[in-house]
Amino acid sequence: MVDQCRGGPVVTIDNLTVSYRQHPALHHISGEFATGSLTAVIGPNGSGKSTLLKSIMGLLLPEGGHISLNTPRHSIAYLAQLTEIDRSFPLSVRDCVLLGCWSAVGAWGRVPQALLQRVANAITQVGLAGFEQRTVGSLSSGQLQRVLFARLMVQEADLILLDEPFNAMDSRTTAALLALVQQWHSEGRTVVAVLHDDEQVRQHFPQTVLLARELVAWGDTSQVLTPAHLQRARLLAEAWDDNADICHTDEAATATPPIRRAA
Repeated sequence: MVDQCRGGPVVTIDNLTVSYRQHPALHHISGEFATGSLTAVIGPNGSGKSTLLKSIMGLLLPEGGHISLNTPRHSIAYLAQLTEIDRSFPLSVRDCVLLGCWSAVGAWGRVPQALLQRVANAITQVGLAGFEQRTVGSLSSGQLQRVLFARLMVQEADLILLDEPFNAMDSRTTAALLALVQQWHSEGRTVVAVLHDDEQVRQHFPQTVLLARELVAWGDTSQVLTPAHLQRARLLAEAWDDNADICHTDEAATATPPIRRAA
């Protein structure tokens, strides 16, 4: 496993605040994801982990602050949580994986033979050879996640964002998908994954971001996953008041967040 960041930042986050109905889900977050880094994003439930990935992807607009990307949007791959994916559409496994070619061929372009071969190889590599004509709705959660990873493989993005990619997966599927993440890391791609398993993070992810709507810690995993930091994240998560006054963001905000918390 490569355990060092490889270059300058591919994503720079500067004083980011993201709100839902003007109540913050992320509050004055700053940091950088270095090119080629492998980073876990962790924190208590409701701490803003998924919000961070959606903000980087451009699916959510910031209330304040900025996100700067050092890679084109078409070079970003995003895998949402399985619970957010509509499995009722009658899409075959092969066609789902072919969606990874979108940035290369567009909506109406013809997929060249080289890309078709890449699709076939990806399906085989995730262990689903023979499933090409099965509909995604007929698959188990683990099989569907393998299909979605195959789509990411075809896309060959520089920046890969994974939202709870191993949630509710059996150990065999988790091990297979973790191997793909390690492969992407060894190829110099930047991978950011929302996770819940602290031990999994310690074993496989050199960098970690710990959130509790605010930033608790960001850096080497061994220095982030300390008892003190984890305790602070729990306390912050318990202290946030969703019924507090509206947060009025300030581009020049300091470490003291302008929001009322519950007593």
